[in-house]
Amino acid sequence: MSEKKKKWRKFRHRVVKALAYAFFYPYSVMRYGIHVESMKRPGKQPYLLLSNHQTAFDQFFVGMIYRGPVYYVASEDLFSNGFVSSLLRYAVAPIPIRKQTTDIRSVMNCIKVAKEGGTIAIAPEGNRTFSGRTEYIKPSIVGLVRVLKLPVAFIRIEGGYGVQPRWSDVVRKGKMRAYVSRILTPEEAARLTDDELLQLICSELTVNDFEQEGIYRHKKLAEYLERVFYVCPDCGFSVLRSERDTVTCTKCGKKIRYLPDRTFQGVGFDFPLHNALEWYDFQSDYVNSFNLTADCSVPLFEDRASYSEVILYQKKKILAKTVELKLYGDRITLDFAAEHIEYPFRSLDAVTVLGRNKLNIYFQDHVFQFKGDKRFNAVKYVNFYHRYRNLQEGNEHGKERDQKSSSGVFGRIGYVHH
Repeated sequence: MSEKKKKWRKFRHRVVKALAYAFFYPYSVMRYGIHVESMKRPGKQPYLLLSNHQTAFDQFFVGMIYRGPVYYVASEDLFSNGFVSSLLRYAVAPIPIRKQTTDIRSVMNCIKVAKEGGTIAIAPEGNRTFSGRTEYIKPSIVGLVRVLKLPVAFIRIEGGYGVQPRWSDVVRKGKMRAYVSRILTPEEAARLTDDELLQLICSELTVNDFEQEGIYRHKKLAEYLERVFYVCPDCGFSVLRSERDTVTCTKCGKKIRYLPDRTFQGVGFDFPLHNALEWYDFQSDYVNSFNLTADCSVPLFEDRASYSEVILYQKKKILAKTVELKLYGDRITLDFAAEHIEYPFRSLDAVTVLGRNKLNIYFQDHVFQFKGDKRFNAVKYVNFYHRYRNLQEGNEHGKERDQKSSSGVFGRIGYVHH
């Protein structure tokens, strides 16, 4: 049979889904404290499932809502892990998308799955939230909704930032909810303008977890907050260190406690930021008002990390087990052995964070990945890159590029696996 005639959907996907559901449903309830409200679907109707993205387990929550096989759109990192990737392709056949590029093949694969009667799941943010608030949703999702002509089920996941924030290694005791907030028929979508449809999608999927009350308990509530925060409200750019429920600025020595209600409390002083969302916005504003290009002779941050090339849809090739990684206002440099390599921001196509704190840079058709220790902060590299590009494009105080700059038919779409 020719490649063109091969079916994407396989009977084994239904078997795998049934077995996975039997295991993951009770596991999710016990571990995540989640209440999942399953869809009451008529017959064998396929859907386009759109959800916000809060935890590393979201794809399983989506799968519990829709009881049949689900074909997830997933980033190239998932498909570049050798045997594990091959096993996933065989078992559940996720739809690959190459981030930061115009991936027509991914669109065609989605159309193929839809025509075969398959249900497709996408997180239009493309990234788990670092702040507790839904990230930017790229307008290109509107085009996909129109071309697939499937009913759209909007899935809201709430409480996930309390139970498992992206920067943490632990799952806290608390409550979550996953449910369908609305179903949009193709006929209803056709009557909306592109702007109206985008506004509807954003409205249904925008979740601010700090608008939800909840208590989330664990003895290590603050550990690894330094994966996302690197700006101290008192002393600016800094390095933070966390332990148990407390994070300390190594520059000024002030300690901040992370409480079970997800608020911050200064130890012996009044901390001006109420929660992680306020700190995240403060940090973004600080970077977007800072002239990173004023003096590019001294690095602002230094890290150590492994250095690999991602061979797309195949494997990851380790180039160096440890490199000295330096972040300047206009470039990233690395030194290892006798090598010195520079990646000027002006030459990079994109800089992204995968999982909790892996860093990907896209350079001349190559994808390079850096993986530091558990405390490695990859977010600052992304923020500095976008700040530099803002300055170069004359958008001196703009925040939009930080969210909108990624190119591609989907933009930053998919379930980014960790």
